[in-house]
Amino acid sequence: MIKQNDIIGTVVNRGEVQRASIYRSNIAEDWKMDENIQIKEVDGADIVQYKPSGVCCKLMQMRIKDDIIEDVEFFGGCNGNLKGIGILIRGMNINEIIPKLSGLPCGSRPTSCPDQLTKGIEAYLEAKKAAAAV
Repeated sequence: MIKQNDIIGTVVNRGEVQRASIYRSNIAEDWKMDENIQIKEVDGADIVQYKPSGVCCKLMQMRIKDDIIEDVEFFGGCNGNLKGIGILIRGMNINEIIPKLSGLPCGSRPTSCPDQLTKGIEAYLEAKKAAAAV
């Protein structure tokens, strides 16, 4: 379970995700890349919050260390299915998750929570690459 003080100023209220603005001069502490992703370094791991679109889940939060998913939480969406996905991907390398879950639809929707999870991971990888270039 991701600890309460690892959370990056996000409040889930009546299914709505609200974020506190986070801008820091030290990019290693908090990265705010855009409205959909925030990353905070805590004890050598990155806490990644991703706001998916086109799905019932309102927020995905991952703890990633050395490209391994240590923990993942979903707020909103199909509780049992998302808990199952979380258990299955825990301990996996993020680069193995993307090809397995990318592009999966949900019913008539062109995207799904697993697909959005891969989009969050891809956004994280882009942010990490951008931070390394600074």
